[in-house]
Amino acid sequence: MEFLLGMTGKDFTLTISDTAATRSIIVFKNDEDKSLELNKHVLMLYSGSPGDTLHFAEYIQRNVKLYEIKNGIELTPKATATFTRREMATSLRSRKPYNVNLLIAGYDVTTSLPHLYWIDHLGTNATMPYAAHGYGAFYTLGILDKYHRPDISLDEAKAIAKKCIEELKTRFFINLSGFKVKVSDKDGIREIEI
Repeated sequence: MEFLLGMTGKDFTLTISDTAATRSIIVFKNDEDKSLELNKHVLMLYSGSPGDTLHFAEYIQRNVKLYEIKNGIELTPKATATFTRREMATSLRSRKPYNVNLLIAGYDVTTSLPHLYWIDHLGTNATMPYAAHGYGAFYTLGILDKYHRPDISLDEAKAIAKKCIEELKTRFFINLSGFKVKVSDKDGIREIEI
């Protein structure tokens, strides 16, 4: 019962992930960070099978870092999403494919634009103004359809994020214990409160 959400704004990308580590009906912990910083401006949120998620996310993180060390430049959000999608597609054709759904969010300093990529466990990659994974997507995508605009400010995005979280708490029969909200902009990635 995991939940990931992301949205782009005028000059930032905002992401939300739940913090519950669960398996079936058991909650293992309530402070799990389901995101990894791939570089200073690119963040990856992940959900799926617990072993697969962390293994795949760390594999991507290390390869993005290796590219940066070898070539002396950071990968852009688009390049990161393309590489990640290719690795997911390669995994899909192996004997043990990863069961991982991803959001790759970031700010491209070369074009000064925010980016959000939705990648599922089948290797589908889509550029989106807003996206969600998990059962919570059924409740929150309608809110994003209604309130999201390409030029929203960070304060407006926080208000939309708050509405999405309130909707989950009201409608979802499972209580998601908490949420981590992060922003990627020209200054890098930081965690914020809403």
